Amino acid sequence: MKKEIRITPARWIIAGVFLSAIIIGALLLMLPCATVAQGGLAPLTAFFTATSATCVTGLSVIDIGCELTLFGQIIVLLLIQLGGLGIMTIGTFLLVMVGQRLSLQNESLLMNTYGTDAVDRLGSLLRLTVGFTLFIEAIGTILLWRCYLTPPPEVAAQMGAHVGNPLYYAAFHSVSAFCNAGFSLHTNSLIDFQHNPLYLTTIALLIIAGGLGFLVLYNIATIRFWDKNLKTCGRLTLHSRVVLITTAVLLIVGTALILMQEWDNTLHAIPQLTDKLSCAFFHSVTPRTAGFNCLPMTEIHGSTRFTTLILMFIGGSPGSTAGGIKTSTLFVMLMTISAICKGRNRTVIFQRAIPENVVREALAIFLLSIISILLAYGALLYSERPRTPGEASNLYFETISAFATVGLSINCTTTLSNMGQFIIMICMFVGRLGPMTLALLIGSRNVVERIRYPEETIVVG
Repeated sequence: MKKEIRITPARWIIAGVFLSAIIIGALLLMLPCATVAQGGLAPLTAFFTATSATCVTGLSVIDIGCELTLFGQIIVLLLIQLGGLGIMTIGTFLLVMVGQRLSLQNESLLMNTYGTDAVDRLGSLLRLTVGFTLFIEAIGTILLWRCYLTPPPEVAAQMGAHVGNPLYYAAFHSVSAFCNAGFSLHTNSLIDFQHNPLYLTTIALLIIAGGLGFLVLYNIATIRFWDKNLKTCGRLTLHSRVVLITTAVLLIVGTALILMQEWDNTLHAIPQLTDKLSCAFFHSVTPRTAGFNCLPMTEIHGSTRFTTLILMFIGGSPGSTAGGIKTSTLFVMLMTISAICKGRNRTVIFQRAIPENVVREALAIFLLSIISILLAYGALLYSERPRTPGEASNLYFETISAFATVGLSINCTTTLSNMGQFIIMICMFVGRLGPMTLALLIGSRNVVERIRYPEETIVVG
């Protein structure tokens, strides 16, 4: 059999630009002016922080609100924004703005990132991406700024009396929320805002908007809801419908489960019903995949941990700032299982047949994610040598949180050894690129088969 093989370097470009951003960010964080203490961050700590920020994860071995100076915090914020939008997206946006045409390689790369096959839409799609991001982050900053004008006493003590602090804190958390990063300037994340539904709801909506995916936001923005002509008003694509429905179901079910599981536990000390509901809703949003927490993670029930693990593994949607296997992947797999149980040969969603290669890609993403998590968890067990089942469970939680680029932790990140930190860094990097991208990165080849082999069945199950 003769094979025609062509190397595709686009996947290497994605990994290269993210790795370059991590290296540059780490070097800047190692500068003495980046930390409150003299001497700057240690190399491993700087690289861990830069990796977590660029991969919009939120795991940290330091308290960035106390240990980093304003310069260091701004470096982290820029890495979050670059990682959230995607360095390739920002670079391509600048090229489009100055009127330069994209190369065929970059067009293919951006179409794959956004899930669109129309090259002529890329220019407007990219402009909307950056414009919508800045607009939503600005709205979030204004809403959060009002909350920071009268913050809780613990937050006020940390912020100090500087007049610019409320606006800076609002902008930092708005960007961190929309990019699904989960970095907070507060020592105990957002626990001090348990009794502020406006603050938690604003952060939650920013996370949801960032996790829907730019293609869905673009689709919604281009629909003319006021136009009564069905031919010209536009419609929601199948992808948008799947993402919106899956997201809504996960939010509703997640909120109900957390409310029931934590009603007599972490929510018991919160007297107001509205505060309980906002905290439960927030905790159903943040695992997909922001990493903020308004409930103490060390005190939640084991059943709540399990619910959180599932939400973290699923993550957000394709083309978004979130991680995980993605909502559309879950939906395609569930519909494929349903089709198999009904004896159908094709996966059908809303009277649309899904191509076989999409089904295979969904299955590959799921399996590669499971394998990646198990390998990383096994490596962590070897490097950390947990002495109790509880410590091992915390490491498993940390592994999924890192791979899904969530950032939630059960007081585990700061206790990791140097090898453990390195393993978590690889988890965050692989999780940000995606297991499918990594597989194509390792074997990025197009193979044209000249011959078809005869079929023969094997027994499975």
